[in-house]
Amino acid sequence: MYTERHVKLFRNGRNQALRIPREFELPGDQAIIRKQGDQLIIEPVKRQPLLELLATLHPLDEDFPRIEELPIEQVDF
Repeated sequence: MYTERHVKLFRNGRNQALRIPREFELPGDQAIIRKQGDQLIIEPVKRQPLLELLATLHPLDEDFPRIEELPIEQVDF
């Protein structure tokens, strides 16, 4: 289903802006905008679940240094 609607452009300070009609609202509070030729494409920022992000990371190949247990000393601030 292709939906379109004419909107007016306006100035907001030094930026050009437009109001997004309710039927085109995006979820969240951030979006990505890019230009392809004469078209502007606005997409919501897709948040990746933490477990999916961690699954994309490569494991570290180094060992962590040994940390000696030091006595706890009181510190005056």
